[in-house]
Amino acid sequence: MVGGGPAGLAAARAAAVAGARTVVLERARHPRYKTCGGGLLGTSYRAVEPHLDVPVRDRVHAVTFTLDGRRRIRRESAQPLLAMVVREEFDAALAKAAADAGVEVSERSQVRAVHEANDRVVLRRADGGEVAARVVVGADGSGSVTARYVGVRCDQVDLGLEVELPAGEVLRRRWAGLVAIDWGPIPGSYGWVFPKGDRLTVGVIASRGLGEQTRRYLRDFVDRLGLTGIEPVHDTGHLTRCREVGSPLRRGRVLVAGDAAGLLEPWTREGISFALRSGALAGTAAARAARVDTPGEVEDALDGYRIDVERTLGAEMAAGRRILRAFERHPAAFHGALATPPGWRVFARFCRGETSLVEPLSSSPVAATLAALTRF
Repeated sequence: MVGGGPAGLAAARAAAVAGARTVVLERARHPRYKTCGGGLLGTSYRAVEPHLDVPVRDRVHAVTFTLDGRRRIRRESAQPLLAMVVREEFDAALAKAAADAGVEVSERSQVRAVHEANDRVVLRRADGGEVAARVVVGADGSGSVTARYVGVRCDQVDLGLEVELPAGEVLRRRWAGLVAIDWGPIPGSYGWVFPKGDRLTVGVIASRGLGEQTRRYLRDFVDRLGLTGIEPVHDTGHLTRCREVGSPLRRGRVLVAGDAAGLLEPWTREGISFALRSGALAGTAAARAARVDTPGEVEDALDGYRIDVERTLGAEMAAGRRILRAFERHPAAFHGALATPPGWRVFARFCRGETSLVEPLSSSPVAATLAALTRF
């Protein structure tokens, strides 16, 4: 496995549990900082909770929604909506769980090149050494070595900007168990505040190519929240990339998962659940391929990964694209829907992992409404 984030570690653990000898090559050393909101949907939490002690910093029970700072709505849930984690702690816990399952985690091992020869994949590391494997899962991020090798194509690229702010006692009490979501001034954009005990993650995301507008949105958002003047612990930006429909998920014996495959939800740009699920599917397929001998059996095992991803995550991404197109044109309609009991129930069930975005869109009235919003 190339990459020691959620996708790579989920793949490694799944492969090891299935009986495959598994190595993870990670260019950094855990724990390492990663720009990320750190909100675990119920889908993500349930995927990892059986085999690790999830390092939860806070559990969210309430959400406030604003429309570019106006029309504030507050909603609460008796059941937790999200579990908040700090990525360096979460990824380190995933690495430990993988090692406990028999995975060898090799840190400070950056992969520079990939090629295939004689039914093996050969990875050349930055130090000049090589590692050969029957199957490789690339989970080294978007635009990575494995993504380029496979030929991943992405047709939606967004710029996310985040600041991690230290939270003293007053801010901790104010934000404990509370998330803020702001539907932003740029089409398709939104901002968030995620509580993590002694820190707050404040961020915004919008389409790439609108850098100055996105930076202005973040400054205005922080100012409206009354957080201006707090020196950030981290001030970072990153690009998120969604795969183009039909983009390859494998080439030969190399599979890609998570960000390397462009797998994330297009509307919310949520990627952790996609990383964990695609990683587990890739690791299972890789282990299956490693156990068989004939080229046809290997092909069937590895192509099964593509089929599983398209059937599950691909369907969710298609739903997210439909929602994003309508949201870009009419964010006020989405904001108004959250003020209604049915709209809030759908949002809460999505956060808790009780439904995906596919299910609501199967309703004829919802589908018709989205279609109308997209047209006008």
